[in-house]
Amino acid sequence: QVQLVESGGGLVQPGGSLRLSCAASGFTFGYSAMSWYRQGPGKERELVASISSTGTTTNYADSVKGRFTISRDNAKDTVYLQMNSLKPDDTAVYYCHAVRYDYWGQGTQVTVSS
Repeated sequence: QVQLVESGGGLVQPGGSLRLSCAASGFTFGYSAMSWYRQGPGKERELVASISSTGTTTNYADSVKGRFTISRDNAKDTVYLQMNSLKPDDTAVYYCHAVRYDYWGQGTQVTVSS
């Protein structure tokens, strides 16, 4: 059974930090590039960051460059998104995505508000 389970979301003040995790199971995690997407209220889903299967290559949306870091631990079948200097515009449901297999997690809510 394929599962991508996100965790780590919550309410944070502007300027704060959160670390999202996405635990994978039911498929060969190490074979797939992984991505984080987000969908804010009234907005379309957008790509936030991606990482190659080996972790050697990463890409970021311009809106998060320098603030967010994607990483992965293939021994733990987990991908992470470290989010620093959070802004209200970062408020969204964040989803992880297994690129090779087109699998999606259920999402985790991130709310940035004072």
